[in-house]
Formats: sequence, structure tokens, C-alpha cells
Amino acid sequence: MKTVETVTGPIPVNRIGKTLIHEHFIFGYPGFHGDVTLGAFNEEEALEAAIGIARQMQSYGVQTVVDPTPNECGRNPLFLQKISESTGLQIICATGYYYEGEGATPYFKFRQGLGTAEEDIYQMFMTEITEGIAGTGIKPGIIKLASSKDEITEYEKMFFRAAARVQQETEIVILTHTQEGTMGPEQARMLIDLGADPNKIIIGHMCGNTNPEYHKEVMDQGVRIGFDRFGIQVLVGAPLDQERITTLLSLLEEGYEDQILLAHDSVNIWMGRPPVMNEQVTKIMENWHPSHIFENILPDLREKGVTEQQIAKMLGENAISLFTGSAVKVL
Repeated sequence: MKTVETVTGPIPVNRIGKTLIHEHFIFGYPGFHGDVTLGAFNEEEALEAAIGIARQMQSYGVQTVVDPTPNECGRNPLFLQKISESTGLQIICATGYYYEGEGATPYFKFRQGLGTAEEDIYQMFMTEITEGIAGTGIKPGIIKLASSKDEITEYEKMFFRAAARVQQETEIVILTHTQEGTMGPEQARMLIDLGADPNKIIIGHMCGNTNPEYHKEVMDQGVRIGFDRFGIQVLVGAPLDQERITTLLSLLEEGYEDQILLAHDSVNIWMGRPPVMNEQVTKIMENWHPSHIFENILPDLREKGVTEQQIAKMLGENAISLFTGSAVKVL
């Protein structure tokens, strides 16, 4: 029986159950470490809030959450472990770095100048996957990769190359971030050309693009995709949820339900000071929370003819297939 690593240890893949493929319990943009005077992390308060959020997810039958917070963006596997131990929610964490524009680039850019960065990244991935993160013994279940709007930069390519190499040795799943609905086909093509297994790749944030042909260009390479930003509207170039739904319905009508997974990319606790949004943005973003799919999106999909079988695939069965590496039937 194949297993997947969670923050409380490996579980059989067939125990994954209903899954949200991309949510962040805690997240901080690099630089939050310097704002500790006004943005100090109160773990006790944060843990109480996170446990409440986990239980809310569980009330909708969610059994597993993938938290792909990059290493430099507040990733905290011990915090996730405490959530999991308190609730029974299975949480899969990541090893990986964010895209160049919003990640912490100086460390590996400096090492890139020395000529060691790519091997350093490979060693970081391998050590965390095989031995655990920072002496905790907690192992990531995915590698997180990310690219910029309209390009995969030379900095980002180092992580893609190292991840493909590591995946060939460990069979770990690769999960990506695409910026503003761009570079999905290019990410898939690069990883496959580097030797990564398309059956263990999910290209994330694809719902940032509303052109069905863009999605098919990615899925026809044999990878899975994330419609994983429900609730994020207008900000970061995101479309409206109704546009996402229209695109999703088009893909389901053409038989792509085996390759699509759903989530919100919610940030439930901000590291540093939480962002303050004006009234207009707050209204636009009012549904950016991990209940939105269950309360609002699924009823709409059902009304528009999406079947329970299709929903079950996008919220669980496809996650099991991803972590087992089951082959996608390319249309």
C-alpha cells in the first residue's frame, strides 16, 4: 500500500478521503520576520483559531488538507502537527520556495552566484523529504514550486530542475503555483522534459485563467490541475468565481473531471500584521474562506448539472490518484 507523509506521519494513500488540495493555515510574505514589534506571533491564539478552522473544514467531511506554504513564507510543521493532533485532520505540508517576485530570493541568489545553488536546493529537498524538516522528524508530502507572471525565471528554474531530479528518486508529488493564470503549459512541459512523472504533478491556480483551451493544453500533457482559488476575486488578477465556474463547467462537459482538484488557497492566519482591506475589497473577498466551496460553489455546480460523482472526484478521488501516481487517461 502506497503511503503519503502527513505532519503526524505516513498514512495509506487510500485514507486521504475528502481533500482540499491547497490551503494555508499560516502564511507570511517574506519580511514579516522584521515586523515582530507590531506583528508578533501569538502561538496560543493562532492555534486556537486554526483548530476552529480545521474543525469547520471537518464539518463538511474534509479529512485531508494540503498546506503548501513555502519554506520562506512562514512554514511551520510543528504548528500544523499541533492542529492535526488536536482535531484528527490530516495535513500534508511542503518543502519548496515561492516565486521570485514575492519570495525570499537573496539567499539562493547569492549561492547561485557562487555556483552551488542548484545542488544546495537539491540537498535541501532530499534531506527534508528523507529525514524531516529542521530536526522535527516531520516530512513533507509534496514539493512546492512557483513561477512568475508570463515567465519562469532563471532563479525559479533552479527549483524546477532540482524538484524533477528529486521526484525521480523519491516519487514525491510536485504542486505548483502559477501567477495570474500564466505559465501552466510551460511548467508542465518543463517538468516532464526534466524527467518528472506527469501523474504526480498538479499545476496550481489554473483557475486564474478563464480560457478552456489553456487548461486543456496543460491537462493533455497528463498532469492534474488545481481550481484552487475560489473566493479570490479581482485581486492578483483573479477572475470572478462565476467566470471560474463557467470555465470549469466547460472542462467537465468535455470529460476532464479526473484531472481537476478544488480548493480556495485561503490564508487563515497571517504572519506579521494581518492585511487591512478597504470596504470595497473586503466585500469582493468576503467568500475567501475554506467553507466557501461547500456553502456556495457546490450548490451552484449541482444546480448547473454537475454530478455527485464528479464532485467526489474533484474533492478526494483525484487527490488519491495524484498521490498514488495513477495514470491520467488523456482525452
